[in-house]
Amino acid sequence: MANPLDDPLYYLHNFRQVLHWLGQRYADLLDADEEHFIQQFDRLPQPSQALLVRMVMRKGVHFRAGKLNYLEIGCPHAAAAPLLGLGWVEDQSPLAFEVLFGVLQKSELLAAFKPWIEHPRGNKADWLEHLAAQFPDSRSFAQWCPALPDTLYSLTVMQLCDRLRLMFFGNLHQDWSEFVLADLGIHTYEKVAFCDESRGLRSRDDVHGYLFLHQCQQAFETGESVEDVLEQIATLQTDNPWLEKRRAKLLFQIGQLCERSAELMLAEQIYRACSHPGARARLIRVLERQEAYAQAMALACLAQQAPHSAAEQQHLLRVLPRLRRKLGEPALPKARPRPVTRLDLALAVPTPVMAVEYCVQAHLSEPDAPVHYVENGLINSLFGLLCWDVIFAPLPGSFFHPFQRGPADLHSEDFHQRRAPLFAACFEQLQDERYKTSIRQRYVEKWGIQSPFVFWNLLSDELLEQALTCLPAEHLRCWFERLLLDIRANRAGMPDLIQFWPAQKTYRMIEVKGPGDRLQDNQLRWLEFCGEYQMPVTVCYVRWAEQPA
Repeated sequence: MANPLDDPLYYLHNFRQVLHWLGQRYADLLDADEEHFIQQFDRLPQPSQALLVRMVMRKGVHFRAGKLNYLEIGCPHAAAAPLLGLGWVEDQSPLAFEVLFGVLQKSELLAAFKPWIEHPRGNKADWLEHLAAQFPDSRSFAQWCPALPDTLYSLTVMQLCDRLRLMFFGNLHQDWSEFVLADLGIHTYEKVAFCDESRGLRSRDDVHGYLFLHQCQQAFETGESVEDVLEQIATLQTDNPWLEKRRAKLLFQIGQLCERSAELMLAEQIYRACSHPGARARLIRVLERQEAYAQAMALACLAQQAPHSAAEQQHLLRVLPRLRRKLGEPALPKARPRPVTRLDLALAVPTPVMAVEYCVQAHLSEPDAPVHYVENGLINSLFGLLCWDVIFAPLPGSFFHPFQRGPADLHSEDFHQRRAPLFAACFEQLQDERYKTSIRQRYVEKWGIQSPFVFWNLLSDELLEQALTCLPAEHLRCWFERLLLDIRANRAGMPDLIQFWPAQKTYRMIEVKGPGDRLQDNQLRWLEFCGEYQMPVTVCYVRWAEQPA
């Protein structure tokens, strides 16, 4: 089979595919500039199309002609001429010195600015601050470097192309490299039918809203004042639940920063208006830190009646006794945690050094009782294989481009609800041996295809067969149902190791803790869950043999 990358214009074909896709599925969202761009792009000579796409797919917006050497394009100046005529590329853009500094090599800087460089033999990066102070104005590349035989082309349509990329992917974290990775077979994606309603962005307002929140996020991350960022965020008007979740997540991040900076009144204000999971728990903590114990207690008692998640419930079990003490209320009887089997091991320090989990795996593993280092990978993978068709069901709003690892609504509150009958049909297979057949079939048929649950690099024929032999169907059902309660939180925290006894069709999970390590909250929740359903789990505490007990 021919490699798509053998065609030197593979990147141009990919870009044309995006434009065609947008023209078919997003025509009503395109503004006049984007429509004009798509129309004019199609009329350009092929070398000009290719040069533009090469620049769009590279970093930055400034490109020296001397570095635009592509055999399939030929002379960059000839290819750039139509782009200059359209205004999509400029060759006389005014450049601040900081920008010029980035496109010149050290030797070129020395040739042009040696009289102003204090330490010519120093590192290039050390020159910037002093030189920029000497040259505060902006000039074109030719004006900055009249003796340099080169041209600088500056791309003016990068923001427009980013908007097109946003509409295609429904996000800005995926880029043009997705096509290359797919063409090379590095990433393979499930083929999902796209219905007419399946679009990441439903209206032009959604496009503006996403870009606006992205700018707010960038402003926050680059250190713009919190008050200014909050003021900007408050101006967004949207009826898109997905954008509201993005806004809530950003507000939550800002609230956390305010907490860390001890700006507690501002953090309280943010958390009160924030719908992001975890905001209520943080608000209780902020009220407590402000010694508003009665308010914190009232909110904690309200949360206790209907916790948002197991994580919040765990937080309340800690904070309520503390608040009762501070309010002078009598302590309530403590609920005893379920006992968990403990295993203490004194192991020799490994040579060469390796992770403590691998040391325990090697120590406990036996020919008739193999131990696998699986952490979160095995249970997630079994769930992903059994429920493959449900996860990739083409529901409206779930899939809208060919490079999705999973449904866009995977972490939405209604993910399970929207697919409840489909999941119920999957779980019915756990009542007999059908689930084993389904998992084996998916393992073969879907091998290597991207999935939000399946860890292909972990799975093997041996591990899969041992798991299907030793893990009871009722335990699988319990784990899978817990995953669906809160996918984001519950897909992590599972024990590190699993040991199988295939002859007896039994197993145990083992959480490993090295010297000085302690159980994390999500691990404690999984251990409590396993104890509730009588699942065999052990916490293994390791010390190195030369250390005193």
